[in-house]
Amino acid sequence: MIKVTRLDGKEYFINPHQIESIEVRPDTTLLMLSGKYVIVREQVSEVLESIIAYRRQIGAFKNEE
Repeated sequence: MIKVTRLDGKEYFINPHQIESIEVRPDTTLLMLSGKYVIVREQVSEVLESIIAYRRQIGAFKNEE
């Protein structure tokens, strides 16, 4: 799970494997596989860094080499 911050300042965790796409409109908007949109304070680069760190932590990259 990665930590993100909603626009109201509340922090919560989402499963990065459920993110279908990330858009900038101008806020960072995550489109989930469920069709739900999640708008977060983090920049796209921060979300991507969190996803990469999470995948390294669980050893996902070893399967992708």
